[in-house]
Parts: sequence; C-alpha cells; structure tokens
Amino acid sequence: MNIVSFSGGKDSTAMLLMMLEKGIPIDRVICVDTTKEFPAMYPHIEKIQKMIEPLKIEIVKIDFDYWFSDHVIQGGKFQGEKGRSWPDWRVRWCTGLKSQAISHLKHNVVYNPRIEKYYNGNEEDIIEFHGIAFDEQERIGKNKLNKRKCEIKYPLVDWGITEKQALEYCYVKGFDWDGLYEKFHRVSCWCCPLSRIGELKVLYNDFPELWKELQEMDKKTFRKFRNDYSVAELTERFAKEG
Repeated sequence: MNIVSFSGGKDSTAMLLMMLEKGIPIDRVICVDTTKEFPAMYPHIEKIQKMIEPLKIEIVKIDFDYWFSDHVIQGGKFQGEKGRSWPDWRVRWCTGLKSQAISHLKHNVVYNPRIEKYYNGNEEDIIEFHGIAFDEQERIGKNKLNKRKCEIKYPLVDWGITEKQALEYCYVKGFDWDGLYEKFHRVSCWCCPLSRIGELKVLYNDFPELWKELQEMDKKTFRKFRNDYSVAELTERFAKEG
C-alpha cells in the first residue's frame, strides 16, 4: 500500500502532484491538522483535494491545546505540571503527536487525540512517501532514527528536486498559499518557537490576530517560549523595532 504523508506545504504538495503526473500508484493520502496551521493552509488543502479527486485526502486532527496546557505530566522533571508547554529542539512533542495520529489512521484504528498511545501494527506492506527535498537530505537520517517499521521513499530526493524547484513548480500549478512562502521559509505551525526571529517578527507585524493568540497561549504555560526570548520580550522588541 502506497501512502503519501501530506502536510500541505510546498514539498509534499509538489511530491503528491508529481507522483500523480508520473503515474505512480497512490492508495491513500494522509494529512495531520495540528489546529495551529496558518489560515491559508486550509483553502490550499481544499484546492488540492479538488485537483486529485477521486483520491481523498484523509485528515486527522491532534488536540494541540490539550497537550499544550491541560495534560498533566506523569513523570520526569516536570511531573505534575499541566501541559507540555512550548516544544524545543530536544523535546518536539508535537512532532511525536503527528506520528502517532498518522500511525492510527493508516491502520484504520480509531485515534483519540487526548491519549498518548502508539499503534504498532504490521507495516510490512506499507510504503510511505515523504516530501523531503533534494537539498535537505539530512532530514532522512532523522526519519531513520524514529525506527519506523515501514519502508519510506523520498521521491523529490530521487528526482533531484530542491526546495526552490518544488516551490516554483507549485506556483506554476497555481498554488501560492496566499503569499505565505514570500514571508516564511516554512509554513508549518505558526506558533512554533523554533521559527527564525525574523519570521516571528513577520508573524507579529502581519498576523496580529495570531500573535494575540500566541500571547494568550503563553499565559497557560510554565516554560519560556525560547531560551533567548519570552513572548513578552519578543513583543517588546518588535514594538520598538517597528
């Protein structure tokens, strides 16, 4: 079974459409909605859905807000604290939730977005296709560290398609994400503390409603947004810089 892991970003979009153009069989397309996607991502996914019909994009949501601020941590340094707080380079719990959601969906197992339980079904007959570009092959090594049981293929790497080429291909096809890629290098979760400072400033200036939500989220957490800046400190800095 060929399963496309589809985030809705430039690389997975280019991979999906190129696979269809090349006649590569696709059985399922799975997309995880973190509920913290940029607003422009949702109409983009709808446009892709119309283009690839009758193939269906299967969407599964994770309960980001619950894990962020309500879930009671059961062990470790922060045992008893509510919420996992902001992810960092060492603990990217949000990425783990995405993998968990995909694992359940591809095995047709009911997924509970508030229970941390991985489904370890037989994956010998599953091939996952991931949208990693030719010039970011270091991410392949991280995938291998996740000890996935199924075979994973990287069509863009095989075809020599870079991130720039993937984006240009999408533009030619009429997809522009309402200009997101003109402002951000990546368009995954808008609230990610791992974003570049310059991109966080764009979020502050161009998406004030999202920045306000970021400030509200920060009131519910025990951990600093970044090692170098809190949300309040970034707000003060960006206000001064104009």
